[in-house]
Amino acid sequence: MNRREFLAVLAAPAFAQEPTPDATLTIAPLELEIAPGKTVKTLAYNGKVPGPLLRFPEGKPVTIEVQNHTPNPEITHWHGLWIPSEVDGSAEEGTPMIPPGASARYTFTPRPSGTRWYHTHTMAMRNLNRATYTGQFGFFVIDPKNDPGAYDAEVFLALRGWDPYMSTGGDEEGGLEVAYKYFSINDRALGHGEPIRVKEGQRVLFRILNASATLHHRIALTGHSLQVVALDGFPVPSPQSVEAVELGPAERVDAIVTMNNPGIFVFGEIDDRIRIGGLGVVVEYANRTGGLRWALPGPWRWDYTRFGAAAPEAPVDGRIPLVFKQKFAGSRWVDHWTVNGKEYPKGKPIRVEAHKRYRLIFDNQSGEAHPVHLHRHGFELKKVADAPTAGVWKDVVVVPPWKTIEADFVADNPGATLFHCHQQMHMDYGFMTMFEYA
Repeated sequence: MNRREFLAVLAAPAFAQEPTPDATLTIAPLELEIAPGKTVKTLAYNGKVPGPLLRFPEGKPVTIEVQNHTPNPEITHWHGLWIPSEVDGSAEEGTPMIPPGASARYTFTPRPSGTRWYHTHTMAMRNLNRATYTGQFGFFVIDPKNDPGAYDAEVFLALRGWDPYMSTGGDEEGGLEVAYKYFSINDRALGHGEPIRVKEGQRVLFRILNASATLHHRIALTGHSLQVVALDGFPVPSPQSVEAVELGPAERVDAIVTMNNPGIFVFGEIDDRIRIGGLGVVVEYANRTGGLRWALPGPWRWDYTRFGAAAPEAPVDGRIPLVFKQKFAGSRWVDHWTVNGKEYPKGKPIRVEAHKRYRLIFDNQSGEAHPVHLHRHGFELKKVADAPTAGVWKDVVVVPPWKTIEADFVADNPGATLFHCHQQMHMDYGFMTMFEYA
Protein backbone atom coordinates (compact mmCIF):
# COMPACT_ATOMS: atom_id res chain seq x y z
CA MET A 1 0.00 0.00 0.00
CA ASN A 2 1.48 3.37 -1.00
CA ARG A 3 1.14 6.59 0.96
CA ARG A 4 -1.82 7.86 -1.11
CA GLU A 5 -3.75 4.59 -0.63
CA PHE A 6 -2.98 4.65 3.10
CA LEU A 7 -4.27 8.21 3.45
CA ALA A 8 -7.40 7.28 1.45
CA VAL A 9 -8.17 4.48 3.91
CA LEU A 10 -7.81 6.89 6.82
CA ALA A 11 -10.16 9.35 5.14
CA ALA A 12 -12.82 6.75 4.34
CA PRO A 13 -16.06 6.94 6.40
CA ALA A 14 -16.08 4.59 9.38
CA PHE A 15 -19.06 2.30 9.84
CA ALA A 16 -19.69 2.33 13.57
CA GLN A 17 -20.49 -0.99 15.12
CA GLU A 18 -23.73 -1.26 17.05
CA PRO A 19 -22.96 -0.69 20.72
CA THR A 20 -23.15 -3.65 23.05
CA PRO A 21 -26.64 -3.81 24.63
CA ASP A 22 -27.03 -3.38 28.37
CA ALA A 23 -28.78 -6.78 28.51
CA THR A 24 -29.60 -9.60 26.10
CA LEU A 25 -32.62 -11.88 26.41
CA THR A 26 -32.84 -15.06 24.32
CA ILE A 27 -36.23 -16.74 23.91
CA ALA A 28 -35.82 -20.49 23.43
CA PRO A 29 -37.39 -23.83 24.45
CA LEU A 30 -36.63 -25.14 27.92
CA GLU A 31 -37.28 -28.38 29.76
CA LEU A 32 -37.77 -27.27 33.36
CA GLU A 33 -37.66 -29.79 36.21
CA ILE A 34 -39.78 -28.25 38.95
CA ALA A 35 -39.57 -31.43 41.06
CA PRO A 36 -38.12 -34.92 40.64
CA GLY A 37 -40.11 -36.61 37.90
CA LYS A 38 -42.00 -33.40 37.07
CA THR A 39 -40.52 -31.76 33.99
CA VAL A 40 -42.43 -29.17 32.00
CA LYS A 41 -41.67 -28.11 28.45
CA THR A 42 -41.91 -24.38 28.01
CA LEU A 43 -40.31 -21.27 26.54
CA ALA A 44 -38.08 -19.07 28.65
CA TYR A 45 -35.55 -16.26 28.62
CA ASN A 46 -31.88 -17.27 28.78
CA GLY A 47 -32.68 -20.83 29.75
CA LYS A 48 -34.18 -20.14 33.16
CA VAL A 49 -37.40 -19.26 34.97
CA PRO A 50 -37.80 -16.51 35.93
CA GLY A 51 -35.57 -14.93 33.31
CA PRO A 52 -32.55 -12.90 34.39
CA LEU A 53 -33.18 -10.05 36.80
CA LEU A 54 -32.98 -6.77 34.92
CA ARG A 55 -31.96 -3.97 37.27
CA PHE A 56 -31.20 -0.42 36.24
CA PRO A 57 -31.12 3.02 37.86
CA GLU A 58 -34.06 5.28 37.21
CA GLY A 59 -33.53 7.79 34.44
CA LYS A 60 -30.49 6.26 32.70
CA PRO A 61 -31.19 5.12 29.08
CA VAL A 62 -30.74 1.41 28.38
CA THR A 63 -30.77 -0.87 25.36
CA ILE A 64 -32.04 -4.44 25.66
CA GLU A 65 -31.69 -6.93 22.83
CA VAL A 66 -34.25 -9.74 22.53
CA GLN A 67 -33.39 -12.73 20.34
CA ASN A 68 -36.17 -15.03 19.17
CA HIS A 69 -34.96 -18.64 18.87
CA THR A 70 -38.46 -20.06 18.37
CA PRO A 71 -40.50 -20.88 15.24
CA ASN A 72 -43.15 -18.23 15.98
CA PRO A 73 -43.17 -14.43 16.07
CA GLU A 74 -42.57 -13.09 19.57
CA ILE A 75 -42.60 -9.81 21.47
CA THR A 76 -41.52 -8.68 24.94
CA HIS A 77 -43.55 -6.21 27.01
CA TRP A 78 -41.91 -4.05 29.69
CA HIS A 79 -44.76 -4.11 32.17
CA GLY A 80 -45.31 -1.02 34.30
CA LEU A 81 -42.73 1.16 32.55
CA TRP A 82 -43.66 4.61 31.27
CA ILE A 83 -42.01 4.39 27.87
CA PRO A 84 -42.92 5.12 24.20
CA SER A 85 -45.46 2.94 22.40
CA GLU A 86 -42.98 1.76 19.78
CA VAL A 87 -40.85 0.01 22.42
CA ASP A 88 -43.53 -0.89 24.98
CA GLY A 89 -43.84 -4.42 23.60
CA SER A 90 -47.44 -4.46 22.39
CA ALA A 91 -48.27 -5.12 18.75
CA GLU A 92 -51.60 -3.33 19.27
CA GLU A 93 -49.64 -0.16 20.10
CA GLY A 94 -47.35 -0.53 17.10
CA THR A 95 -44.31 -2.31 18.55
CA PRO A 96 -43.01 -4.66 15.79
CA MET A 97 -43.13 -8.39 16.37
CA ILE A 98 -39.81 -10.25 16.34
CA PRO A 99 -39.82 -12.84 13.50
CA PRO A 100 -38.51 -16.37 14.10
CA GLY A 101 -34.74 -16.40 14.17
CA ALA A 102 -34.52 -12.62 14.37
CA SER A 103 -33.74 -10.12 17.09
CA ALA A 104 -34.89 -6.66 18.12
CA ARG A 105 -33.46 -3.90 20.25
CA TYR A 106 -35.51 -1.84 22.68
CA THR A 107 -33.99 1.45 23.80
CA PHE A 108 -35.75 3.48 26.49
CA THR A 109 -35.24 5.33 29.75
CA PRO A 110 -36.51 3.19 32.67
CA ARG A 111 -39.11 4.87 34.84
CA PRO A 112 -40.77 4.93 37.32
CA SER A 113 -38.73 3.29 40.06
CA GLY A 114 -39.97 0.13 41.73
CA THR A 115 -40.77 -3.53 41.06
CA ARG A 116 -41.69 -3.92 37.41
CA TRP A 117 -41.47 -7.02 35.23
CA TYR A 118 -41.19 -8.18 31.63
CA HIS A 119 -43.11 -10.88 29.78
CA THR A 120 -44.30 -12.03 26.37
CA HIS A 121 -47.35 -10.23 25.00
CA THR A 122 -48.60 -12.60 22.29
CA MET A 123 -52.05 -14.10 21.93
CA ALA A 124 -52.66 -17.75 22.84
CA MET A 125 -56.34 -18.48 22.16
CA ARG A 126 -56.59 -22.28 22.67
CA ASN A 127 -52.86 -22.91 22.27
CA LEU A 128 -51.76 -23.19 25.90
CA ASN A 129 -48.11 -23.49 24.88
CA ARG A 130 -48.02 -19.80 23.94
CA ALA A 131 -48.13 -16.37 25.55
CA THR A 132 -48.14 -16.03 29.35
CA TYR A 133 -48.79 -19.77 29.76
CA THR A 134 -45.05 -20.15 29.05
CA GLY A 135 -42.08 -19.31 31.24
CA GLN A 136 -41.37 -16.07 29.39
CA PHE A 137 -41.21 -13.61 32.27
CA GLY A 138 -38.75 -11.99 34.63
CA PHE A 139 -38.34 -9.26 37.22
CA PHE A 140 -37.37 -5.73 36.17
CA VAL A 141 -36.32 -3.51 39.08
CA ILE A 142 -35.77 0.22 38.63
CA ASP A 143 -33.76 1.59 41.51
CA PRO A 144 -34.71 5.09 42.68
CA LYS A 145 -32.13 7.85 42.81
CA ASN A 146 -32.48 8.03 46.60
CA ASP A 147 -33.38 4.84 48.43
CA PRO A 148 -32.40 4.27 52.07
CA GLY A 149 -33.07 0.53 51.67
CA ALA A 150 -34.49 -0.18 55.12
CA TYR A 151 -33.99 -3.95 54.87
CA ASP A 152 -31.17 -6.46 55.23
CA ALA A 153 -31.92 -8.90 52.43
CA GLU A 154 -34.02 -9.07 49.28
CA VAL A 155 -35.87 -12.10 47.90
CA PHE A 156 -37.77 -12.43 44.61
CA LEU A 157 -40.82 -14.73 44.47
CA ALA A 158 -42.72 -15.42 41.25
CA LEU A 159 -45.95 -17.45 41.58
CA ARG A 160 -46.60 -19.86 38.70
CA GLY A 161 -48.85 -22.61 37.38
CA TRP A 162 -47.58 -25.21 34.86
CA ASP A 163 -48.97 -27.68 32.32
CA PRO A 164 -52.23 -25.80 31.68
CA TYR A 165 -55.25 -27.55 30.22
CA MET A 166 -58.85 -26.70 29.40
CA SER A 167 -61.43 -27.58 32.05
CA THR A 168 -65.09 -27.02 32.77
CA GLY A 169 -64.33 -26.65 36.47
CA GLY A 170 -66.69 -29.54 37.24
CA ASP A 171 -69.65 -27.84 35.57
CA GLU A 172 -70.27 -29.74 32.34
CA GLU A 173 -72.76 -27.09 31.23
CA GLY A 174 -70.36 -24.23 31.90
CA GLY A 175 -67.79 -22.56 29.71
CA LEU A 176 -64.18 -23.67 29.47
CA GLU A 177 -61.49 -22.28 31.74
CA VAL A 178 -57.78 -22.99 32.26
CA ALA A 179 -56.55 -25.30 35.02
CA TYR A 180 -53.00 -26.36 35.93
CA LYS A 181 -51.38 -29.67 36.87
CA TYR A 182 -48.44 -28.25 38.82
CA PHE A 183 -47.36 -25.09 40.61
CA SER A 184 -44.14 -23.50 41.77
CA ILE A 185 -42.58 -20.41 43.26
CA ASN A 186 -39.88 -19.39 40.81
CA ASP A 187 -38.61 -22.61 39.19
CA ARG A 188 -39.19 -25.18 41.91
CA ALA A 189 -42.21 -26.75 43.58
CA LEU A 190 -42.58 -26.65 47.36
CA GLY A 191 -40.06 -28.90 49.08
CA HIS A 192 -37.86 -29.42 46.02
CA GLY A 193 -35.71 -26.31 45.89
CA GLU A 194 -33.25 -24.57 48.13
CA PRO A 195 -34.92 -22.93 51.14
CA ILE A 196 -34.82 -19.21 51.76
CA ARG A 197 -32.21 -18.98 54.51
CA VAL A 198 -32.63 -16.17 57.02
CA LYS A 199 -31.22 -15.04 60.36
CA GLU A 200 -33.10 -14.00 63.44
CA GLY A 201 -33.61 -10.25 63.52
CA GLN A 202 -33.22 -9.73 59.78
CA ARG A 203 -35.60 -7.50 57.84
CA VAL A 204 -36.22 -9.22 54.52
CA LEU A 205 -37.84 -7.47 51.55
CA PHE A 206 -39.93 -9.93 49.52
CA ARG A 207 -40.70 -8.78 45.98
CA ILE A 208 -43.71 -10.94 45.08
CA LEU A 209 -45.06 -11.29 41.53
CA ASN A 210 -48.13 -13.18 40.38
CA ALA A 211 -46.80 -14.44 37.06
CA SER A 212 -49.81 -16.70 36.45
CA ALA A 213 -51.60 -16.40 33.14
CA THR A 214 -55.04 -16.69 34.72
CA LEU A 215 -55.13 -17.43 38.48
CA HIS A 216 -55.39 -15.19 41.53
CA HIS A 217 -53.20 -16.22 44.47
CA ARG A 218 -53.27 -15.66 48.23
CA ILE A 219 -50.06 -16.43 50.09
CA ALA A 220 -48.91 -16.29 53.69
CA LEU A 221 -45.73 -16.94 55.68
CA THR A 222 -46.59 -19.09 58.67
CA GLY A 223 -45.82 -17.41 61.99
CA HIS A 224 -45.00 -14.00 60.49
CA SER A 225 -46.69 -10.79 59.42
CA LEU A 226 -45.93 -9.06 56.15
CA GLN A 227 -45.59 -5.29 56.15
CA VAL A 228 -46.78 -4.15 52.73
CA VAL A 229 -44.66 -1.19 51.61
CA ALA A 230 -45.42 -1.06 47.88
CA LEU A 231 -48.07 -2.23 45.40
CA ASP A 232 -47.11 -2.72 41.75
CA GLY A 233 -43.81 -1.04 42.62
CA PHE A 234 -45.40 2.17 43.95
CA PRO A 235 -44.72 2.93 47.64
CA VAL A 236 -47.97 3.04 49.60
CA PRO A 237 -48.74 6.05 51.82
CA SER A 238 -49.76 3.82 54.75
CA PRO A 239 -47.64 0.67 55.07
CA GLN A 240 -49.60 -1.98 56.95
CA SER A 241 -48.83 -5.40 58.44
CA VAL A 242 -51.07 -8.18 57.11
CA GLU A 243 -51.39 -11.92 57.67
CA ALA A 244 -51.50 -12.69 53.93
CA VAL A 245 -51.37 -10.95 50.58
CA GLU A 246 -53.61 -11.44 47.56
CA LEU A 247 -52.48 -10.88 43.98
CA GLY A 248 -54.32 -11.05 40.68
CA PRO A 249 -52.34 -11.95 37.54
CA ALA A 250 -49.56 -9.37 36.92
CA GLU A 251 -49.86 -7.69 40.33
CA ARG A 252 -46.79 -7.19 42.53
CA VAL A 253 -46.50 -6.73 46.27
CA ASP A 254 -43.38 -5.58 48.10
CA ALA A 255 -43.50 -6.68 51.74
CA ILE A 256 -40.93 -6.53 54.53
CA VAL A 257 -40.87 -9.36 57.05
CA THR A 258 -39.03 -9.06 60.35
CA MET A 259 -37.58 -12.47 61.10
CA ASN A 260 -38.55 -12.77 64.76
CA ASN A 261 -39.92 -16.31 65.07
CA PRO A 262 -37.10 -18.87 64.62
CA GLY A 263 -37.98 -22.15 63.00
CA ILE A 264 -38.69 -23.69 59.60
CA PHE A 265 -41.82 -22.46 57.86
CA VAL A 266 -43.81 -22.60 54.62
CA PHE A 267 -44.36 -19.42 52.65
CA GLY A 268 -47.12 -20.51 50.34
CA GLU A 269 -50.59 -20.48 48.84
CA ILE A 270 -53.52 -20.57 51.25
CA ASP A 271 -55.51 -22.90 48.99
CA ASP A 272 -54.44 -26.41 50.07
CA ARG A 273 -54.75 -27.94 46.61
CA ILE A 274 -52.52 -25.32 45.00
CA ARG A 275 -49.96 -25.28 47.82
CA ILE A 276 -49.70 -29.08 47.87
CA GLY A 277 -49.44 -28.87 44.08
CA GLY A 278 -46.22 -26.92 44.56
CA LEU A 279 -46.91 -23.22 45.14
CA GLY A 280 -44.76 -22.61 48.16
CA VAL A 281 -41.20 -22.25 49.40
CA VAL A 282 -39.47 -23.14 52.67
CA VAL A 283 -38.11 -20.35 54.89
CA GLU A 284 -35.41 -21.66 57.22
CA TYR A 285 -33.74 -19.82 60.09
CA ALA A 286 -30.03 -20.37 60.62
CA ASN A 287 -29.10 -23.10 63.11
CA ARG A 288 -32.67 -24.35 63.42
CA THR A 289 -33.93 -27.89 63.05
CA GLY A 290 -37.29 -29.53 63.44
CA GLY A 291 -40.43 -30.06 61.46
CA LEU A 292 -41.74 -27.87 58.70
CA ARG A 293 -44.56 -25.65 59.99
CA TRP A 294 -47.62 -24.54 58.07
CA ALA A 295 -50.79 -22.96 59.41
CA LEU A 296 -53.53 -20.93 57.82
CA PRO A 297 -53.46 -17.22 58.66
CA GLY A 298 -55.99 -15.85 61.10
CA PRO A 299 -59.00 -13.85 59.94
CA TRP A 300 -57.94 -11.37 57.29
CA ARG A 301 -59.30 -9.52 54.28
CA TRP A 302 -57.30 -8.05 51.43
CA ASP A 303 -58.29 -4.43 50.91
CA TYR A 304 -56.44 -1.86 48.81
CA THR A 305 -57.91 1.01 50.80
CA ARG A 306 -56.14 0.09 54.04
CA PHE A 307 -52.87 1.21 52.40
CA GLY A 308 -54.31 4.57 51.31
CA ALA A 309 -54.53 7.98 52.94
CA ALA A 310 -56.93 10.87 53.18
CA ALA A 311 -56.37 13.48 50.50
CA PRO A 312 -58.32 16.37 48.98
CA GLU A 313 -60.27 15.48 45.87
CA ALA A 314 -58.51 16.63 42.70
CA PRO A 315 -60.68 17.96 39.88
CA VAL A 316 -60.82 15.86 36.72
CA ASP A 317 -61.20 16.92 33.11
CA GLY A 318 -63.38 13.99 32.17
CA ARG A 319 -64.88 10.66 33.25
CA ILE A 320 -64.29 7.50 31.21
CA PRO A 321 -66.64 4.57 31.86
CA LEU A 322 -65.20 1.12 31.12
CA VAL A 323 -67.96 -1.49 31.41
CA PHE A 324 -66.94 -5.18 31.40
CA LYS A 325 -69.45 -7.84 30.33
CA GLN A 326 -69.34 -11.54 29.62
CA LYS A 327 -70.78 -13.15 26.48
CA PHE A 328 -71.68 -16.76 27.21
CA ALA A 329 -70.59 -18.84 24.21
CA GLY A 330 -72.27 -22.09 25.23
CA SER A 331 -71.40 -25.15 27.26
CA ARG A 332 -67.81 -26.35 26.83
CA TRP A 333 -66.91 -23.26 24.80
CA VAL A 334 -64.77 -20.26 25.68
CA ASP A 335 -66.74 -17.20 26.73
CA HIS A 336 -66.08 -13.85 25.10
CA TRP A 337 -65.72 -10.44 26.77
CA THR A 338 -66.62 -6.88 25.90
CA VAL A 339 -65.50 -3.44 27.01
CA ASN A 340 -68.28 -0.88 26.60
CA GLY A 341 -70.28 -3.38 24.57
CA LYS A 342 -67.57 -4.25 22.01
CA GLU A 343 -65.03 -7.02 21.64
CA TYR A 344 -61.56 -5.96 20.57
CA PRO A 345 -60.87 -4.80 17.86
CA LYS A 346 -64.45 -3.79 17.05
CA GLY A 347 -64.69 -0.91 19.53
CA LYS A 348 -63.57 2.63 18.83
CA PRO A 349 -60.46 3.88 20.65
CA ILE A 350 -60.99 6.07 23.70
CA ARG A 351 -59.64 9.55 22.97
CA VAL A 352 -57.82 11.59 25.60
CA GLU A 353 -55.95 14.88 25.52
CA ALA A 354 -52.38 15.27 26.71
CA HIS A 355 -51.83 16.58 30.26
CA LYS A 356 -55.49 16.22 31.25
CA ARG A 357 -56.67 14.23 34.26
CA TYR A 358 -59.33 11.56 33.80
CA ARG A 359 -61.45 9.48 36.16
CA LEU A 360 -61.56 5.85 34.97
CA ILE A 361 -64.71 3.98 36.02
CA PHE A 362 -63.94 0.23 36.01
CA ASP A 363 -67.47 -1.22 36.06
CA ASN A 364 -67.43 -5.01 36.33
CA GLN A 365 -70.84 -6.30 35.29
CA SER A 366 -69.83 -9.95 35.47
CA GLY A 367 -69.40 -12.70 38.04
CA GLU A 368 -65.61 -12.92 37.65
CA ALA A 369 -62.87 -10.74 39.10
CA HIS A 370 -60.73 -8.95 36.51
CA PRO A 371 -57.10 -7.78 36.89
CA VAL A 372 -57.19 -4.83 34.49
CA HIS A 373 -53.98 -3.21 33.23
CA LEU A 374 -53.33 0.13 31.57
CA HIS A 375 -50.09 0.18 29.60
CA ARG A 376 -47.51 2.98 29.83
CA HIS A 377 -49.29 4.79 32.70
CA GLY A 378 -50.08 4.44 36.40
CA PHE A 379 -53.38 5.30 38.02
CA GLU A 380 -54.40 6.37 41.52
CA LEU A 381 -57.25 4.52 43.22
CA LYS A 382 -60.04 6.85 44.29
CA LYS A 383 -62.90 4.55 45.21
CA VAL A 384 -62.95 0.79 45.75
CA ALA A 385 -66.55 -0.37 45.67
CA ASP A 386 -68.07 2.34 47.88
CA ALA A 387 -64.95 3.06 49.94
CA PRO A 388 -63.03 6.26 49.10
CA THR A 389 -59.24 6.25 49.16
CA ALA A 390 -56.23 8.16 47.85
CA GLY A 391 -52.51 7.75 47.37
CA VAL A 392 -52.57 4.10 46.26
CA TRP A 393 -51.02 3.90 42.79
CA LYS A 394 -51.28 0.83 40.59
CA ASP A 395 -50.82 -0.36 37.01
CA VAL A 396 -53.04 -3.44 37.57
CA VAL A 397 -56.11 -3.50 39.79
CA VAL A 398 -58.45 -6.41 40.49
CA VAL A 399 -62.07 -5.35 40.03
CA PRO A 400 -64.28 -7.73 42.07
CA PRO A 401 -67.42 -9.35 40.58
CA TRP A 402 -70.34 -6.95 40.24
CA LYS A 403 -68.27 -4.08 41.73
CA THR A 404 -66.89 -0.78 40.53
CA ILE A 405 -63.47 0.78 41.12
CA GLU A 406 -62.67 4.38 40.27
CA ALA A 407 -59.14 5.58 39.52
CA ASP A 408 -57.51 8.74 38.18
CA PHE A 409 -54.79 8.93 35.57
CA VAL A 410 -53.04 11.82 33.89
CA ALA A 411 -52.57 11.53 30.14
CA ASP A 412 -48.89 12.42 30.26
CA ASN A 413 -47.32 9.78 27.96
CA PRO A 414 -48.62 10.39 24.40
CA GLY A 415 -49.00 7.45 22.08
CA ALA A 416 -51.21 4.44 21.46
CA THR A 417 -52.04 2.84 24.82
CA LEU A 418 -53.53 -0.61 25.40
CA PHE A 419 -56.02 -1.38 28.17
CA HIS A 420 -56.89 -5.01 28.86
CA CYS A 421 -57.65 -7.71 31.39
CA HIS A 422 -54.42 -9.49 32.34
CA GLN A 423 -56.21 -12.83 32.53
CA GLN A 424 -54.82 -14.30 29.30
CA MET A 425 -58.00 -16.04 28.19
CA HIS A 426 -60.11 -12.93 28.77
CA MET A 427 -57.66 -10.80 26.79
CA ASP A 428 -57.55 -13.33 23.95
CA TYR A 429 -61.33 -13.36 23.67
CA GLY A 430 -62.12 -9.68 23.42
CA PHE A 431 -61.23 -7.99 26.73
CA MET A 432 -59.10 -5.17 25.29
CA THR A 433 -59.50 -1.63 24.08
CA MET A 434 -57.21 1.21 23.01
CA PHE A 435 -56.63 4.70 24.33
CA GLU A 436 -55.39 7.25 21.83
CA TYR A 437 -54.21 10.81 22.31
CA ALA A 438 -55.97 13.60 20.42
